[in-house]
Amino acid sequence: MLLYHGSTHIIEHPVYHGGKRNNDYGYGFYTTENIELAKEWACSTDTDGIVNIYELDLSGLSVLNLNSPHFCILNWLAILTKYRSYWQSNSISETAKKYLQDHFFIDPEDYDIVIGYRADDSYFSFAQDFISNAISYHKLTEAMHLGKLGEQMVLKSSEAHERIRLIDSVTASANEYYIKKRQRDLAARRQYRSFKLSTDSPADIFMLDIMREEMKSDDPRLR
Repeated sequence: MLLYHGSTHIIEHPVYHGGKRNNDYGYGFYTTENIELAKEWACSTDTDGIVNIYELDLSGLSVLNLNSPHFCILNWLAILTKYRSYWQSNSISETAKKYLQDHFFIDPEDYDIVIGYRADDSYFSFAQDFISNAISYHKLTEAMHLGKLGEQMVLKSSEAHERIRLIDSVTASANEYYIKKRQRDLAARRQYRSFKLSTDSPADIFMLDIMREEMKSDDPRLR
């Protein structure tokens, strides 16, 4: 399969256990199957960037796909609470983080590859609102589709890093792709503000409900 990684430079050999621990899924090499998104990420600081194009052999590798029907969005969120460094510090948020990690956390270090959402700033703020009980589970699920940010594929293991090969690179212009990234983020935030203010259904589930009723990952109400 072909994968793309947006950067400021050509990366011929991705470094195992590189990157930052406080990325969405911890240490790893973060890629996408969408070259247009990779171009936006390459220009995230309003400077021209490079999109590295790789070929990856997936055969025999263990893959955790958090967007598959086997999981719910709270499995993704539990991982996010583990690695992302800034969250609200109020008592509900702290209790919610602990509950998610106790009951929904799947350790990405047990896999070669992790597939899941990318928590850009707007998406991270949506997750924070849910953690602090400001929006329902339904609204969080809807919010994750705003802006059509797409999935990212993260290489976690040394074996996965051995299976990836640089085959080409292309430039990305900040004049085009930084603007596209900003427009995507602003559109997502506008849509989010609109439906955040919409009336909740009496059947909607909030983080407090999940904790009070001791819901787990296989609860049909979370599907």
